Amino acid sequence: MLSLRVDGELLERIRQHAAKRGMSVQDYVVRTLIRDDFDERFKTSVDETERLGCWGPAAGPS
Repeated sequence: MLSLRVDGELLERIRQHAAKRGMSVQDYVVRTLIRDDFDERFKTSVDETERLGCWGPAAGPS
């Protein structure tokens, strides 16, 4: 089970995207999370965050 808390504006945007695809919000979110490129996009985001020094090994001790 996965529980998410989102604000009203984001939920409405998700509803619109799901409706365009004829899907429920739950199905849309789940399918978005399991898309083939999710792992790569996630890795890229983490690498960029580390590069910026915001978090992780690249930040190093202060």
